[in-house]
Amino acid sequence: MTQMSQPDLVADQSGATIVEFALVVPVLMTLLLGLFDVSYNMYANAILEGAMQEAGRNSTIEDADTGTIDAQVTQQVRRAVGSANVTFARTSYAEFSDVSQPEDYTDVNGDGTCNDGEPFEDANGNGAYDLDRGAAGQGGARNAVVLTATMTFDRFFPIDAFTSLPEKYTASSSTVLRNQPYDINENPPATENCI
Repeated sequence: MTQMSQPDLVADQSGATIVEFALVVPVLMTLLLGLFDVSYNMYANAILEGAMQEAGRNSTIEDADTGTIDAQVTQQVRRAVGSANVTFARTSYAEFSDVSQPEDYTDVNGDGTCNDGEPFEDANGNGAYDLDRGAAGQGGARNAVVLTATMTFDRFFPIDAFTSLPEKYTASSSTVLRNQPYDINENPPATENCI
């Protein structure tokens, strides 16, 4: 074994490549895993969106079975993401313009809130003033319905081990549709008083 003098040791470049490689590989692998994760999640979102569009069309017909429609969406999503948990929510409204709108009330005292026994229109029939006038469920004839599906699954690529991202990926998709007029909806909203 030969000893190197100090000037030779400083000028020696052997082994520098492996050190540079060791510094670059973790960053490169994190970027690649991140790219794969984003791509896979975008693909899963596209599958969910397509399934929801079809579900929106199918659930507007007379005698539509919401359980069957939910199962079809779940099946389509699970073809791409086998471990996905898919949940559904339906909120019905009298008109499209009612979606995500508060119930109407008369602001007797002018304070901008429904309180002190002020009358309000109980559009969803739950006996309380709500900031969203929708009622849970498929609704009746001519109702506008917001159908929302939420999927949750473990990340396919372990990017969460290297970043602060959550272990599970969650995405949701919504569609708004109108029920067919297979029956006449004659349930006018009741008038209640604010608390």
